[in-house]
Amino acid sequence: MNSRVSVISVINDFSALKPESAGRTPETFRIFQHVLKANLILGHRMSMELIHKTAFGVYDFSWRMALPWLKFNHRLAEGYQQRTLKDQLSVRADLWLQAASVGESFLALELLKILQPEQAIQILLTSNTRQGVDLLNQALPELIRGNNRIRATIRYFPFDKPSIMAAAVAGIRPKLMILLETEIWPGLLQALKTYGTKIIIVNGRMTEKSLRRYRLWPSIWQTLRPDKVLAISPADADRFDKLFGPDGIEIMPNIKWDRITSTTENDPAEDMVKSLLPPAVSFVILASVRQPEESPVKMIVEAVIGRRPQTVVGLFPRHMHRLQYWQKTLEQMGIRWSLRSEIKTRVPAGSVVLWDTFGELLPAYRHAKAAFIGGSLAPLGGQNFLEALVNGVLPVIGPSWENFAWVGSGIIESGLLRVADDWRKVADFLLKDIDSPLHRQDIITEALHYIKTRQGGTKIACRHIAESLANGSTKK
Repeated sequence: MNSRVSVISVINDFSALKPESAGRTPETFRIFQHVLKANLILGHRMSMELIHKTAFGVYDFSWRMALPWLKFNHRLAEGYQQRTLKDQLSVRADLWLQAASVGESFLALELLKILQPEQAIQILLTSNTRQGVDLLNQALPELIRGNNRIRATIRYFPFDKPSIMAAAVAGIRPKLMILLETEIWPGLLQALKTYGTKIIIVNGRMTEKSLRRYRLWPSIWQTLRPDKVLAISPADADRFDKLFGPDGIEIMPNIKWDRITSTTENDPAEDMVKSLLPPAVSFVILASVRQPEESPVKMIVEAVIGRRPQTVVGLFPRHMHRLQYWQKTLEQMGIRWSLRSEIKTRVPAGSVVLWDTFGELLPAYRHAKAAFIGGSLAPLGGQNFLEALVNGVLPVIGPSWENFAWVGSGIIESGLLRVADDWRKVADFLLKDIDSPLHRQDIITEALHYIKTRQGGTKIACRHIAESLANGSTKK
């Protein structure tokens, strides 16, 4: 085997990627893994600087080979002209803020709510997905209305082809780059380092699996290390330390805590939900139910209605296309059901309401005695159980909640979350809550106290951003 064979394998590997995964971070480092193997052959005859230069050259060439195919991917075709800079960037920005998708875009908006730069600045916000771009376009104008210190532009995030990123950075000329959570792109970091832009990772998090991938070539990350990493936990800080070294790594509260607020008063939807329910029934919510867990959730429905017939179950599928499955399944089970959109009068006890409308889950929680939050009875990582808490119902989840590990095990120890091993234990918790419901306001008070003690991350991040903008300057 020779270095030429390894380089060809890099190109073949990238070109053969499935469209859904092309351009995502993990695949980026599959390329680097192949390049490393190629360079190990020549390593004794090449300086580290030359090895890195060769690796980025191959990485750039791999992107060049892949780009024509990426336009056929429905996800990446959206904004393709912006991603490739065919639609030229016409904005210079003091601050470039990158949010991968919807979740990170919410965090970006949270930062801009309270960011107070010393002088007027231009901000560029980018996202990898249409959903992220759409959210920013919808929310940002109102958010910064009347703030004469912030002007903002929204674009798709460029592809990480090193030559594209170099052109993007040269055109934007950012003083400061903010990367939210785990947006670690080698092409971008190299371009920012070359230009002299300060780099801060905010709300930083990293899994052990990601760390193992990044550390396939540890020396490259030492040259690309950001100026500061604000990690959301000691464990995340330790992983960033192992990748970049200890300098500039600090711990901050997760900004997601700052997005959690108390219940909305006088919500018209709350009265609409109330009008569906007979006065004497118990209302149980099964929220964000996903396809891989439908079989155990079916057993929960059967157990709850079978053992407590004076109950109405509100079933909120995570994806609306699963409604047809639930209609057919409930028919086979002999359980009455109705679509929320078709209900004109109060529903009967012992029935299931299939929620086919949006925007009513939170007001529905305010009338529930018990709630199970899905995405957790199969290895799916869990869904948002905090919404149930701040609306006064003690949530039950299954064993899979890795997506919300940032909340910490303290919430279980405090009695504000119950984790069940299987559907039987979920049903037992729900039945107990039906029979002996806790006082709604007590739950809300305890939940808000728990959350408040963990808030403040947004202010910390904004202080670092404002200080870097005031003190920082680029090389060019």
